[in-house]
Amino acid sequence: MKKTRRAPASRRSGASPKAAEAALPVTLLEVGERARPAAPPSAPSRRLDVFANPAPERDYVIQFVIPEFTCLCPLTGQPDYAQFTIDMIADGLCIELKSLKNYCWSYRDVGAFHERVTNEILDDIVRATRPRYARIVAKWNVRGGIWTNVVAEHRAKGWKPEARVELPDAR
Repeated sequence: MKKTRRAPASRRSGASPKAAEAALPVTLLEVGERARPAAPPSAPSRRLDVFANPAPERDYVIQFVIPEFTCLCPLTGQPDYAQFTIDMIADGLCIELKSLKNYCWSYRDVGAFHERVTNEILDDIVRATRPRYARIVAKWNVRGGIWTNVVAEHRAKGWKPEARVELPDAR
């Protein structure tokens, strides 16, 4: 049961920020309850927001690790869980993290085979950012005694990676 009370009048009359804050209604909650925000801070969305690459002159790897990706099995309706690792070499645009979180969240109630959802996410990332390179490694949790890993890649036409630099061991 929720109860609302106001701070005592003596604390409401001051002009300081603390006094003003004390004048706000206070919600008292019973043990185990939590107040819900008037507007949720985020929601599932298929929109991927982007921003300008701060170093477009350089090939560098941006890696996103999504340890709690969830969708539904299209046959049984049971949840499927995966860890997604997305590696990309941006060209002009990068993905904004909160929009990526909300995008992944939008799959929570979607029925999709592992292969389809992995490739669909890669296609959406490529469409939004037009990267030089992108790879998704989706490691799906065990189902019927079988783990499934799906790896999908994109390479921009004409893009060639720089040669890897191998450094000697410092020991």
